[in-house]
Formats: sequence, structure tokens, C-alpha cells
Amino acid sequence: MTNTAALIAKARALHALHTPGQPLVLANVWDIPSARIVQEAGATALATTSSGISWELGAADGDHLERERAVEAVRKIAGAVELPVTADIERGYGELPKDVAVTVHAILEAGAVGINIEDSVGAGLLTDEEMAERIAAARAAADEAGVPLFINARTDTYLRQVGEQEGRLAETVRRAAVYREAGADGIFVPGVVALGTVKELVDAIDAPLNVLAGPGAPGVSEFAGLGVARISVGGRIAEAVHGLVRRAAKEVLTTGGYTQMTDAIEYGELNELFG
Repeated sequence: MTNTAALIAKARALHALHTPGQPLVLANVWDIPSARIVQEAGATALATTSSGISWELGAADGDHLERERAVEAVRKIAGAVELPVTADIERGYGELPKDVAVTVHAILEAGAVGINIEDSVGAGLLTDEEMAERIAAARAAADEAGVPLFINARTDTYLRQVGEQEGRLAETVRRAAVYREAGADGIFVPGVVALGTVKELVDAIDAPLNVLAGPGAPGVSEFAGLGVARISVGGRIAEAVHGLVRRAAKEVLTTGGYTQMTDAIEYGELNELFG
């Protein structure tokens, strides 16, 4: 049975970690081992990656995973760590706002205290009104449960290159305002790492700004200097892990070498982490 008081405390802690200029840095996780390792590395909160969880469960990312399987993955992660957990729920696992409400109740029951919810659909985006209805449904469900869920509303205007480039900033800011009014706590704009554009978004959006970073992007300190409040790496760590598996497998199967296996966490350390 869910401990509501504990959820409330973790939710408040997650809210407090979103400080412009002192960003919450999230090394996104997808299973119990990655969650335990990231917690041990010094994380202050954990975020799941929908792509990593989907791949772990044998499905493609992009609304191909069923709600029940996604929620169960979040339950295992949240139950394996002490930190606040925020869950990537893609579009909310359902076509209607009421489906989003069902998902939020399930996510809270699983032990997570935050969500990412995105406005991507197919090759384009939901209308801002459609997304606002989904955010409002999520907020109402959290209020009904009595937990101050952190809702991170993701808009894919830049990631999907929606509209003409010169109008993209204004459209992103407009959507952010609509999503905030609907009940979002933070705004996530993946696909933007250019420091000038990030600064414009920070200045124009009245909410903690989340950016998606990875190889080739500016460092955490550079984003912090602009007032970014949250930095995620999404599925990049999962991608790197799977890349290592492929390189190590190819090496041992073709040349008979083992060099790709050398930079590893030792057996005893891993065993202690899970003991």
C-alpha cells in the first residue's frame, strides 16, 4: 500500500531541487541496476527514460509499451532506491485525458513523485489545447491523491522541427504558457542546446526549464550559468550501455579479444551494491 506521507515528502524534495542556476542533473535510468548505480554515484533524484525502459522490455520507444508494463518498471525502480523518482510517461499511455489520469494514479501508487509528459504524436504534435487537457487531467489526479506531483511538460517543437525556424521560439514560449496554465510545474524543451536559444527560453518561460544534453552539448556549468533548472540525458546512457554490449560481443566473437570489457565495475562491488 502506498505511503502517502512519504510520497508527499519526496514530491516536495523533487520540487525543491528545481533551482535556476543550480540545476537538477538527471542521469536517466531504466532498471534496478542502473537506478542503484546512479544513486550510488551521488544523484539527488532519479528520472526514468521511456526509451531505455522500452528497450529493456523488448519494445520500441514511442508509445509502443503498454501502461501496465511501464508502470511495473517504475515500481521496481522506485522500490529499489531512496531518492525521489520522476517517470517518463510519454504521452500518458492513452488517447484521452482520462487515460492520463489513470496513468498518474498508477504512477503514484508505484512510488514515483514526478512525471514527464510530452506533446508529440505521430510525426507531429498535439494541439496546445489537447496537451493542456492532458496536463490538467494529470494535475487533477495528483490532487485527488493528495500528492504534489511535479509535472514536467515536454514540448517537441524543436525536436520535431515544427514550423519555420524563425517562429519556433515564439511557438515554444506560447505552448509553455498554455501548459503552465493547465498545471505544469516545469517545461522541457529537448532538441535545443545552442546557448543563445536556451537563454532566450529561460528568460521567456515562467517555469523551471529542462534541457536534454549529451555528447556534443555544452557542459552542465554552462547551462547552469544561463539559469537552466534541470538537465536530463534521456536515453543516452542506455544507448551507451547497449553500444558497449555490441562492441564487446563483436570483439570476443571476431578477434577473440576482451579489451571492451576492461572498464567495468568489479564483481564484488556490484554484488555489494545489490546485497
